[in-house]
Amino acid sequence: MTGELNQPITGFDLWHLEVPVVSRRDHGVGTVADVCETIVLRLTSEGGAEGFGEAAAWAVFTGSPEASYAALDRYLRPLVLGQPAGHIGRFMADAERAVAHCTEAKAALETALLDLCGRIVGVPVWALLGGKCRDTIPLSCSLADPDFDADLRLVDRLRADGVNIVKLKTGVKDHRFDMMRLERLRSDHPDLCVRVDYNQGLGPEDAEARLRDVARLAPDFIEQPVRADQYALMARLRHAVEVPLLADESVFGPEDMLRAASEGICDGVAVKIMKAGGLRRAQRVAEIAAAAGLTAYGGDMFETGLAHMAGAQMIAATPAIKLGCEFYQARYYLQEDILETPFPVSDGAVVVPDGPGLGVVPAPDALERFARRSPAREMA
Repeated sequence: MTGELNQPITGFDLWHLEVPVVSRRDHGVGTVADVCETIVLRLTSEGGAEGFGEAAAWAVFTGSPEASYAALDRYLRPLVLGQPAGHIGRFMADAERAVAHCTEAKAALETALLDLCGRIVGVPVWALLGGKCRDTIPLSCSLADPDFDADLRLVDRLRADGVNIVKLKTGVKDHRFDMMRLERLRSDHPDLCVRVDYNQGLGPEDAEARLRDVARLAPDFIEQPVRADQYALMARLRHAVEVPLLADESVFGPEDMLRAASEGICDGVAVKIMKAGGLRRAQRVAEIAAAAGLTAYGGDMFETGLAHMAGAQMIAATPAIKLGCEFYQARYYLQEDILETPFPVSDGAVVVPDGPGLGVVPAPDALERFARRSPAREMA
């Protein structure tokens, strides 16, 4: 099997997709409506095996889809074409030097490499990341529709599906709107696990007072209330409020996690492969957090089921991520996912597959229908 991993990579194909969504969503850092854009990468080996990855970029958070496409097409493509498929560590080290930032592009590359190698040797990606520590991952769904009645209908659907965790996006409208929604969730669904996420939506002048109000309703945690670079303020808020404070935008990779832990800005962290720049770097973020006595959950960007599965494979092999995942878009936000088979959710949890590679593949017709750019169009 080891010899098979020496077969060269001969194909490197990209799709820039615009996937329709069901509604507008407001976050403290920005709004998504109509479509979410994402980049899909396919690697092909000399033996005909394929591996897929996704760069789910959001311009106001991690970067633009155009930047991810260019990073993959111009700077990362030459690193792998003609090279042995199994040299993942070398490829990713070279990628760090080849182009700055572009963490989503690097996550797509590593995902595709792991998927390809897993398919070549017949093992799941989780086996290449250290082995599986869980078979299922509790699912959380974010609530961010400006029409709160629509979100309440979504909650009813979630409960019927066994999903028992929601995260309320706050800091977009006024504080009374946030409190009304939180109070309504508490009264209508007292057994629901409710989390709160500001996505940097609060200013330093009112952050503490608003967080104290929210804390009275005892959410599981409050996530990223202020700007990503306001480490000192995050540390003060953490000690001022009797609810765990989680970092998201403040922590991209392991380097940020080391600083966040040393400066005491949070009680936990949202681990995302798109922020970290890959599955193994995401694992290191969670491991650093755990070593500092902090907790973690698996977050995402605006992703299809392909990137969801990359995140699920990573979490399946990472004991330090204990608070579930937010891989809900494929099932509850996209009008249609791109996978050939439905993203696996059962009884309120993501089910981690045991098949080779990621265990899922994109549907070719979906890639073409949603394509803004595709190999076929580039050749036309």
